[in-house]
Amino acid sequence: MNLIDIAALSQSSGVPTSTLRYYEELGLIQSCARHGLRRQYDEQTLTQLALISLGKAAGFSLEQIKGMFGQDGAPNLSRPVLRDRADAIDDQVRRLKALRDTLRHVAECPAPSHMQCPKFLQLLRVIQPKAGDAKPKRSQRQRQGK
Repeated sequence: MNLIDIAALSQSSGVPTSTLRYYEELGLIQSCARHGLRRQYDEQTLTQLALISLGKAAGFSLEQIKGMFGQDGAPNLSRPVLRDRADAIDDQVRRLKALRDTLRHVAECPAPSHMQCPKFLQLLRVIQPKAGDAKPKRSQRQRQGK
């Protein structure tokens, strides 16, 4: 088993050593040895860090990400939770595209006032969040408290 020093892991992953220590404190990763005072990690930690980064980019909290790893540190990803997050990202993409279109229209609209422009008013309705949109949908697993 090849061990990676914390400094080398930081350099390879792009994650600062302070963040690595924080992730270890939270139980997201685990050092398996020490060389002097320096923590040592196995090569699987690089994969775990990539998954943590992916999870953060997808909008998962560190606590949610922690639940996506088994006791041995191997990924244990819930497909329903991932589908729900993908659906939420689709909704976000739709809203961002509408926002982009609105901004472009406002920048180029010849109307004397944007509030007199029918297209602008239509775009406003598309980007306005609807009741219940503020919170992402919870998966059935989350609703059942598992």
